[in-house]
Amino acid sequence: MKSPIKTYRQMRLFGNLLNIFFPSKCPICGNRSDSYLHNPICASCWKEIKRYSGPACKICGMPTVSAHTATCELCLKEGPPFSKVLYYGIYEGTLKEAIHLLKFNGVKSLSKPLGLMLSELQIPNADGIVPVPLNHKNLKQREFNQTASISRHLSKELKIPLMLNVLKKTKDTLPQTDVTGKERLKNVKNAFKVSSMVEGLNLLLVDDVITTGATIRECAKVLMNAGAESVNVVALARSMPRQNT
Repeated sequence: MKSPIKTYRQMRLFGNLLNIFFPSKCPICGNRSDSYLHNPICASCWKEIKRYSGPACKICGMPTVSAHTATCELCLKEGPPFSKVLYYGIYEGTLKEAIHLLKFNGVKSLSKPLGLMLSELQIPNADGIVPVPLNHKNLKQREFNQTASISRHLSKELKIPLMLNVLKKTKDTLPQTDVTGKERLKNVKNAFKVSSMVEGLNLLLVDDVITTGATIRECAKVLMNAGAESVNVVALARSMPRQNT
C-alpha cells in the first residue's frame, strides 16, 4: 500500500506539471493555481477557509450574538424535525467561492476536497447519507447535483452508505435566494417525497448551504414522517442571519 504522504507528494508534483503546461489562475487572488487537490483555487487562498467556532444555536447551528444563547428563538418556538445541524464554515470568502465554482460553474473536481472537508466534522454514526435533491429542471440545467457529488466523497470517506434515490424533489420551486425568509417555508412545502424505505434508520441529510433552514426542515420532516429514527444535517456552510429575510 502506498504511503499517504508519498501519494500526496505525487499529486502535488502532477498538479505542478499540469500548471506548467496548462496554467490557470486562482479566481480569488489572481495568482497561478498551485494545487491539484483544489484547482483552480490556490493553496494560499484555500487555507483561508476556517471552521466556524463562534456562538451558535445547539440545534440548528444558527450563529448567535452571544455564547449565552444556547437555543435560538425559532428552535424554542418550533422544534425542528432534525436532531442537530453541523456545518463547516460561514458562507463567505473562499468557501463561498468554492461552492459557487462547483454549483454554478461545473468545477466538479472541487466536490472531493469539499466532501473531505465535511468529514472533519464530528459526524454522528448513521445508517445512510441522503443528499438534498434537485428538481428535474435544475438537474437538467446543471447536469449534476453538487450536493450528491459532495455526499459521494463523504460516504466513501466515512464508509456510510450513500442513499441517492431515497429523497426526491417533486415540485419546481423558486430559488430560495429569490424569496424572503418567511416565504421560504411556503416555497418548499410539499416539494419533497420519500421514495424508499427509511423506517428505523438514522440518517445524515447533506446540503451545500443553509440559509434560513427551510429546505432542510422540509426534507427532515418528510424523512421523519416516513419512519426515520433520526435525521442529522451536515452542510458545508451557513449564512449569517439577516434581519427581515
